[in-house]
Amino acid sequence: MKQLKVDAIKKGTVIDHIPAGKGMQVADLINISGENIVMIGISLHSKKVGKKDIIKIENRELSQEEINSIALIAPSATITIIKDFDVIRKAKAEIPESIEGLILCPNPKCITNSEIIKTKFKVTDEKPLQVRCHYCEKKYLVEEVKIKI
Repeated sequence: MKQLKVDAIKKGTVIDHIPAGKGMQVADLINISGENIVMIGISLHSKKVGKKDIIKIENRELSQEEINSIALIAPSATITIIKDFDVIRKAKAEIPESIEGLILCPNPKCITNSEIIKTKFKVTDEKPLQVRCHYCEKKYLVEEVKIKI
């Protein structure tokens, strides 16, 4: 089997172990722009999980808020921060207890859909991932809500 070699990055972030098919959604979420050199691998072979996606971003270090937001789409993702070709920090995407301004409430009667109010959700269950709107108090699976991109 032929292997595709991807160069190491000198400085930046690697997001690994993204569930296969979710890489582009993660890239949209963290707002990757044309200013960064980016490598996105889709449906790559993984000994651990079978298939995975991976994103390498040169010259950009993700904030903890961005790392935690990735957990909404890819809870199994690992984030590696690199400087001078060395790993300086490894982090696991962790689902935050509360989420502000990142999710849109699907309830058309929720006040957040008629007034300019920052949305707030509380995570009520992790498996399956479920959130509750602070304002209308309705519960949703993460797949049912729209993540702001």
